[in-house]
Amino acid sequence: MTGEVAVLGAGMHPWGKWGRGFVEYGTKAARAALADAGLEWSAIQSVVGANTVRCGYPGQVAGATFAKALGWQGARVTSVYAACASGARAIDTARAQILSGLADTVLVVGSDAAPKGFFAPAGGERPDDPDWLRFRVLGATNPAYFALWARRRMALYGDTAEDFARVKVKNAAAGAANPYARYRSPVTAEEVAASPVVADPLRLLDICATSDGAAALVLGSVATARRLGMARPVRIRAVSSVSPTHPRTALDLPDIATDSAPPGSPVPDPFRPSIARAAYEEAGLGPEDLSLAEVYDLSTALELEWYEDLGLCAPGEGAKLLREGATAPGGRIPVNPSGGLASFGEAVPAQAIAQVCELTWQLREQAGERQVPGARAGITVNQGLFGHGSSVVAVR
Repeated sequence: MTGEVAVLGAGMHPWGKWGRGFVEYGTKAARAALADAGLEWSAIQSVVGANTVRCGYPGQVAGATFAKALGWQGARVTSVYAACASGARAIDTARAQILSGLADTVLVVGSDAAPKGFFAPAGGERPDDPDWLRFRVLGATNPAYFALWARRRMALYGDTAEDFARVKVKNAAAGAANPYARYRSPVTAEEVAASPVVADPLRLLDICATSDGAAALVLGSVATARRLGMARPVRIRAVSSVSPTHPRTALDLPDIATDSAPPGSPVPDPFRPSIARAAYEEAGLGPEDLSLAEVYDLSTALELEWYEDLGLCAPGEGAKLLREGATAPGGRIPVNPSGGLASFGEAVPAQAIAQVCELTWQLREQAGERQVPGARAGITVNQGLFGHGSSVVAVR
């Protein structure tokens, strides 16, 4: 187990399609986190920004961009990019600075202003870029990959379109109670079934949207938290960072083929289960110790995959866990009590930070209608393009 860092403050800008710049969203989230921590901006010794590749050069130096927007005051600045795992990597960078003694107070910010529709590759000819190739060679948008995983689950485990719809119904009900969510209306299974097919078997309401939004955290040492009068702060106990092992036997974004393997080569542990396993090992906890989980539900089918990857049930039993109500509010292990990506849409560099904001509010018992009773430990998990896997464990 490594040392713990404390969450001093958490803040968000609501998700939506607001038509404004990512700097405005991120600055508002940062100020909300500072207010929650009871700190002035001048007290922050370091800023770690999660980059966005869609917002020009300022988005690719996000740490400096947000420090400038808040008012230059001499703080260390760092910018981090790891696709969908950017927010978690930013949290881990801040944690490393605190544990190494480089800073006592670190502001972590992620913000995005996403385009309408599916994410598309940047312009230009880049035949050495796998992300460019999968669009050009296969014409494969992200939902095409989500659909491949859904079909795989249907073939291997007998999951049904009705199971996928249940995930959306559950998450929409949670999102309806979250003031930061983009979609705040309950959804019925019939409405999911009536929505247009996007990539068979997934329908429009099975797939997360792309959104504007921002989230921020102020992190510090546990000693700093106590000096600020926080007797029982939420503590980040683990942040895992893993990559796949060779050979990869399942097709994943942005690959267009699985790896070849030498004859007799052992099949490695799958990538996604290794993300949570590394976090559990670092935290000294297991799935049986969790009160809740926030997972990266890019599609309804992928949420079921995460149940198994987190060890909440055996492989193939995700749909059964859902049908039993175990992952719903009031269940044994509520998953995505925030409403998840189903209710937020994806603001890439902000999403993993938003997951930790939700853990913070749940562990503080400040989550209002969506509160998980007696929450004491939670986990987040997300996967970024090009083999970035990350998970955060927080406790109180």
